[in-house]
Amino acid sequence: MDSSNFIVSARKYRPMTFESVVGQSHVTDTLKNAIARGQLAHAFLFCGPRGVGKTTCARIFAKTINCLTPTAEGDACGQCESCRSFNEGRSFSIHELDAASNNSVENIRDLTDQVRVPPQVGQYSVYIIDEVHMLSQAAFNAFLKTLEEPPHHAIFILATTEKHKIPATILSRCQIYDFNRIRIEDTVSYLKHIAGKEGVQFDDESLHLIARKADGGMRDALSMFDKAVSFCGGNLTFKEVAETLNVLDYDTYFGITQYILAGDYKSALLLFDDVLKKGFSGQTFMSGLASHFRDLLMCKDPSTLPLLETTGSVLERYKQQSAVCDINTLFSGISLLGALDGGFRTATNQRLHVELGLMKLCGMEQKKSPDVSAPALPPLIRQEAPVTPAQPAPQPQPVQAPVAPQTAAQPAATPQPATQPSVVAPRPSAPAQPTPAANAPRKSIFGGGSIAAIISGTATSTSENEEATVTYYDPESESKITAGRETFISELAGEFPRLSYALKSMKVTGHTISAVVMTDLLREDILRHSPEITTILQRTCGIEGGIILDITVTKDKSTTLPIKSEDKVKFLTKENPELLNLIKELDLNIE
Repeated sequence: MDSSNFIVSARKYRPMTFESVVGQSHVTDTLKNAIARGQLAHAFLFCGPRGVGKTTCARIFAKTINCLTPTAEGDACGQCESCRSFNEGRSFSIHELDAASNNSVENIRDLTDQVRVPPQVGQYSVYIIDEVHMLSQAAFNAFLKTLEEPPHHAIFILATTEKHKIPATILSRCQIYDFNRIRIEDTVSYLKHIAGKEGVQFDDESLHLIARKADGGMRDALSMFDKAVSFCGGNLTFKEVAETLNVLDYDTYFGITQYILAGDYKSALLLFDDVLKKGFSGQTFMSGLASHFRDLLMCKDPSTLPLLETTGSVLERYKQQSAVCDINTLFSGISLLGALDGGFRTATNQRLHVELGLMKLCGMEQKKSPDVSAPALPPLIRQEAPVTPAQPAPQPQPVQAPVAPQTAAQPAATPQPATQPSVVAPRPSAPAQPTPAANAPRKSIFGGGSIAAIISGTATSTSENEEATVTYYDPESESKITAGRETFISELAGEFPRLSYALKSMKVTGHTISAVVMTDLLREDILRHSPEITTILQRTCGIEGGIILDITVTKDKSTTLPIKSEDKVKFLTKENPELLNLIKELDLNIE
């Protein structure tokens, strides 16, 4: 580019005819037909996003209707006195106003006085009012009468980016034209045209990046093009354009997706740290990753492949990575990233907010394909596991007394304390599935496993029709929990007061915490907050392995609690006969 008399591309290559307007054919064709048929309205409203050609179309329209010798195609000739005065900026027939700085009633009164003066050259006096939504309510009211019944030579063209802020009384007096965002393909094509005129070399990925960053605005795209040319010189490359526009390149998202698919949360966190060191925000990273997952999802089916707005080698990389991605993983990832983005602004620690999201994403894949290189931990079979009498034990078992038939009043068997020898046995190949009792309590189990599985809430739980869950725990769990019991209850009370009161009377047996509650609602509440309870317990007691929460409900629905004072005394003395002797000794009169 010639730096001696440099003009930005947005001004230098501003369209001068309807055909040169990019991506708005539905507007330009309608305006051309109206001019050809002589069916011109007295007021137009051009609305749409910034940089899509609203003011440009208004200028072309004003120039064309005042041209003294229009062409056969209906365009301005560019040679008559009206066209030359417009091109040179000295036309008295076309007036441009900025409503942002002329938004008072006095400004509108000056405009209505000026409207009465007929044009000196041409047939119409055209008034282009930009950002018309900035007018005050009083100014809109003063403008109503003139806008509805202007002189025959006056035409108003109102332009705005916020159509919803314009009063309905103004909208009803105008022909409304909605401008669209310019498609990426159209923007890339126009950038190629300009690069060819300026002698700039480029690759397709760099122009696609500029077009995507512009988000449908041609003026923004041309400004970014000028900036990229200033940084890169006469040869635009994807890496340099991404650097100058402060955009994360494709390699970052392809890399983080590989770590997520492998369940490698450590590498994912390190890559996110590199992103932060480059100056990008966590929200930018999450938004880009969600878009990357969306593009991978579009590659899963040939019918949606055209929705992927990229070409060349990048498209091939998307196809390759999409082939190894599970569609459920992509759906879950997009949903999770959307939730993270919604809570990002209100998060106290925004970096941790994103890191937890990455660990959850890695945890989803880790659950489906666990790390085979992790050291195998000795499984411990829970006591509830069915044991076939004819099945020989592969290892010596501790001698146990014969088990008497269990009646309905006896409690269910609980795991042995950690001080007894651990029962280690392989899972039976075809264990008999016992029929559980109808009122058998469900238990929430959170194994040790990886940190990603714990954080993502993917720890397995025992259902009523599955085999007993195999879990691993510290043999000294019972003593650790007993020692840190008060600290655990105190910290739990700060976050869940109601649950801490219910767990004050908990019993500890090995790695199992048993508690009895009065209502099903309280039991469900404890099980729903099992991950938080387990996390607090592990932190306060120094437990590294899994914890089993055994919550049961004991509520005799046939018993009616007493209401009267004498009934209360009878109820209490029945439960504790010594209370009756105390009443007699103190000579109490219970009314």
